Amino acid sequence: MTKLTKNQKFALEKLDKDKLYSLREASTLVKDMTKAKFDASVDLDVRLGIDPRKSNQMVRGVVSLPHGTGKQTRVLVLCTPDKENEAKDAGADYVGLDDYVEKIKAGWTDVDVIITMPSVMGKVGQLGRILGPRGLMPNPKSGTVTMEVGKAVSEVKQGKIDFKVDKTGIIHASIGKVSFEPDKIADNAKEFISMVNKLKPAAAKGTYLRSIFLSSTMSPGVKIDPKGLD
Repeated sequence: MTKLTKNQKFALEKLDKDKLYSLREASTLVKDMTKAKFDASVDLDVRLGIDPRKSNQMVRGVVSLPHGTGKQTRVLVLCTPDKENEAKDAGADYVGLDDYVEKIKAGWTDVDVIITMPSVMGKVGQLGRILGPRGLMPNPKSGTVTMEVGKAVSEVKQGKIDFKVDKTGIIHASIGKVSFEPDKIADNAKEFISMVNKLKPAAAKGTYLRSIFLSSTMSPGVKIDPKGLD
């Protein structure tokens, strides 16, 4: 049996596994339980009562977190020369087209988000096998295929994230950092869950929000009461 570390024992002593916590309580508890020497991410896992194998029950969307993610998001914009300054002025980390297409073909994917334009999707589409498995493929539904590249870059930098249910019916998302105040963690979580709720497929039957867990990179999950989201 794996021996628990001092910090793991401390965390488990604080957590009541049988209790359903409010968002505010969970946010405070996750901070208290995390004793990492780095600024750990705060993650949300939402299990949905859907069948993700059916196209009419797919849940995918975007949300702007009110307090951002706390992460430095590296953005690549693949665009025509006339849009390069707009992208750079908005804070894009990498801007170009053909040179970056070739770099990606050679295996480079050291970015978090890729934004592009409809007119160059012919070139970007060739990268699907590389970008798709890494969750980097631009998509109009997530706002990453647009003529307003500057606006898209600004939104991503300010905390806009996209999410998608996985094949097991769970949505995983990083919604902040342990250094955030508990109220800010709770605000971000509430905004995220609210958006997931709005995207409930018409074909979904029964309980939609099956379970919600909040955790940090270094803490156990805290189960949230779906009725205590205020």
